[in-house]
Amino acid sequence: MTIMKQAIPRRTVLRGLGATIALPFLDSMVPAATALAKTAANPVRRFSIIYAAHGASPGYWVPEAEGAAYALTQPLQPLAAFREQMLVLSGIDNAVAMAREGDPRGGHGRMAPAFMSGVHAKPTQGVDFEAGITIDQIVANHVGGETQLPSLQVTVEPVDFAGTCDSGYSCVYTNTLSWRNPTFPLPMENNPRAVFERLFGDSGSTDPVVRRKRFGQQRSILDSVLEKALAVSTSVGPSDRRRFEEYLQSIRDVEQRIQMAEAQSERELPVIDQPTGAPAEFTDYVKLMFDLQALAYQADLTRVSTFMLAKEVNSRTFPEVGVSEGHHALSHHGNDPEKMAMLAKINTYHTTRLAEFLETLESTPDGDGSLLDHSIVLYGSGHGNANIHEPRNLPIVVAGGGAGRIKGGRHIRYDGAQLPDLHMTLLSKLDVPVENVGESTGELRVDETVSGV
Repeated sequence: MTIMKQAIPRRTVLRGLGATIALPFLDSMVPAATALAKTAANPVRRFSIIYAAHGASPGYWVPEAEGAAYALTQPLQPLAAFREQMLVLSGIDNAVAMAREGDPRGGHGRMAPAFMSGVHAKPTQGVDFEAGITIDQIVANHVGGETQLPSLQVTVEPVDFAGTCDSGYSCVYTNTLSWRNPTFPLPMENNPRAVFERLFGDSGSTDPVVRRKRFGQQRSILDSVLEKALAVSTSVGPSDRRRFEEYLQSIRDVEQRIQMAEAQSERELPVIDQPTGAPAEFTDYVKLMFDLQALAYQADLTRVSTFMLAKEVNSRTFPEVGVSEGHHALSHHGNDPEKMAMLAKINTYHTTRLAEFLETLESTPDGDGSLLDHSIVLYGSGHGNANIHEPRNLPIVVAGGGAGRIKGGRHIRYDGAQLPDLHMTLLSKLDVPVENVGESTGELRVDETVSGV
């Protein structure tokens, strides 16, 4: 790291044509006197939660061996490159999501809201919904004042709070993961164009027609600030200059992909139903949404993101891996080996996308390490076995170094440990003080070589 005598202010931005572009974290933003304290001893930490509904196919997910010598199962194979940077956790339940006396028979409506809050959602089909503040918002309340956006909530699913999406449960419960407080669910954005504009430029209107017109009339956001960007790049050290150029190029790449996606969407809209700005290929859509989150971290626009990769009761098919039956239907496999094998393919598809996100974080420099080194990524599902709506033995992976707070390379098997207690542990490693997460009772041990609670 090159320490400059004069530091660039951390909140420096580039402006042009009404657009504002935040800078990535550069060495030159660290004053010489405090460089080591801010980068090595206390780096910025990020927190990502990624949710994939309908649990894992029984018999496919959990490794047989514990500790460091475990073998990666089929759905975990895509994560092989990150084995030493992740924990595979099994035997974790979420008792607060279990059916209680008087609950309606629908099981999916309980899972998503309880996954991040540790609270049993109030059964209702009306507007009197109630759950609990979620862990992303607990972190956002603690660190959100230091960034442009306290948190980011995105999805690749259609979202609609109106109506009933599971027997006895409002669509609110299946269409978001994040709750600011027990009665304030946060909407999740599924339009990459809107996410990009929220991060890097506001059109002044939520009307997609207005935004497309503005985009077509103006030059690239980057072109409008290019002169200022070049001026900044000449005033920093060689490593910062390379990092800055890579950052600008990564933004341009995403911008160009959004332009291409919009053009494809215009052609496809008469025949398929998809949000404006979403790529025609689902895999490209997922990658784009992951890349936007990584860019938000790189520019320090937010330090907290929640991504609903697959929502409860979704019926999406996965032709990408040869699965023609809907995700929800396959999750109710009735112990049919063929259906369980197809569900395992969907699980593997999702972890493949997760691996791509981790690769992006690992390849992005951040202070004295990478974004992955300084992040905690929680991946999981509210179901263990969705066939019987059971929130037991949840499929959970914790990836990233947590700025030296997480030691990976292990499978830890618990015996009925509770998910809210894991949340307490992760919040502690993020230096977020909290008395409890929903019905948590303490912290889980994740630092031992072998299992424990």
